[in-house]
Amino acid sequence: MLEQKEKLLQLCKFKEYEVFKIYEDAGISAQNIKDRPGFQEMLVDMKQGKINYIVAYKLDRVTRSVRDLEELISLLELHNTYLVCDKDDVNTSSANGRFFVRMLTVLSQLEIEIVSERTKFGLNGAIKSGHLPRIVPLGYKKDNNKKTVIDETTKDVVIRIFNMYLEEKSYQQISNTLNKEKVLAPKHWRDTTIMKMIDNKVYMGDYEKGKSNSKDTLVYMNVVEPIISRAMWNEAQYQKEKNQRSYTRDRVYIFFQKLKCPKCNRIMKCKGSGGTKKKYMYYTCEHCKTYYREDKIEECLQRFILELVEYDMAVKKYFLPILADKKETKTEQLDQEIETLQKQKDRIKKAYVSGIVEMEDFSEDYKIIEEKINILETKKYEKLNTNSLSFTPQQLMADRDIEREKLIKDNKLNETLKQEWNKKSKEEKQEFISKFIELMTLLKNKKRRILY
Repeated sequence: MLEQKEKLLQLCKFKEYEVFKIYEDAGISAQNIKDRPGFQEMLVDMKQGKINYIVAYKLDRVTRSVRDLEELISLLELHNTYLVCDKDDVNTSSANGRFFVRMLTVLSQLEIEIVSERTKFGLNGAIKSGHLPRIVPLGYKKDNNKKTVIDETTKDVVIRIFNMYLEEKSYQQISNTLNKEKVLAPKHWRDTTIMKMIDNKVYMGDYEKGKSNSKDTLVYMNVVEPIISRAMWNEAQYQKEKNQRSYTRDRVYIFFQKLKCPKCNRIMKCKGSGGTKKKYMYYTCEHCKTYYREDKIEECLQRFILELVEYDMAVKKYFLPILADKKETKTEQLDQEIETLQKQKDRIKKAYVSGIVEMEDFSEDYKIIEEKINILETKKYEKLNTNSLSFTPQQLMADRDIEREKLIKDNKLNETLKQEWNKKSKEEKQEFISKFIELMTLLKNKKRRILY
């Protein structure tokens, strides 16, 4: 750039042009003159009669658009101004010069269009082979061949976010939970981040090029390994539509969208009343004027809920090992990722020991790498541990029955189950009910007590 400027200043001196101003649009393409502030400033000065010659290094530095060139030539003629391009030997002060300028611009635009077509063709091929442009989203990373592959250290976070969303958590609730638990700290989660993740087709293996809902949008299917199933992604979009139809809530309802009106079968709406000290949650059918108080529902369903709690505890403690996949699990990929992260860690340590960087310059990166290594080591241990499990279904069920009978004998079964239920937060209770109950209908007796 400095060399070009020097040559143009020498040219002006040789032709005895007085330099009024130097106009620059550094780093901006010459494809469109409207988006170039320096160029627009030059046109304003030309229209005000401040300049007679525009001197440029090459014509393609002025414009590469035939349409813009025609507009520029018209303006030049209108305001008695001429264009001189040193490298292309261009001078618009004559008819032949203007014709030559037009021919050069046509060739320049043709070159741009050919390069653009080749670029698009190459980009399409790259996308189809898993080489996605731009920064990879959370859950993915670039391998040594610049191909987008699943990042085992963050994949589970993506799965958890989709699961939480399908449990009818809002974007804000999800981001608040992740920030509270300091997931992937120091990353700060926002509701907009969660929204973009839920909308991103890449998590089911597809890549969307262009703006959503635009005519120019292209979707390349199955270009990367999916983190979630296509059915799960579609279910999340359905959930989003459902959320958009509902009103904003600032309270958590345990039986949210689980109660049907016994008279009209409509889903009962959630409403709250009371002040900051005492709040009552209600489920109401505005059409039939039916309503239930949440604490009374919980009280009525206590036995049923405790049975679900007992079942859930048994599944987690005894039956999950039976459901676990017993195929031999290879850990080579995890080993490779751990080795790569360990090398990064060693390089940072070496740079510090050598005095190349200060402690504060790399401490955060060092901490993040250590956390990723810990996650991968845990995954590796879990896989190896799963392979080494030794049990029989009969033995597990016998252990379950023995423990249950002991709790019954000591009159501690109900107490244990109540403690397990009561220690859950409102959000956890809502999640629990959502997992086990699809829909239910409650009735009131003559004394207005809830029956089920």
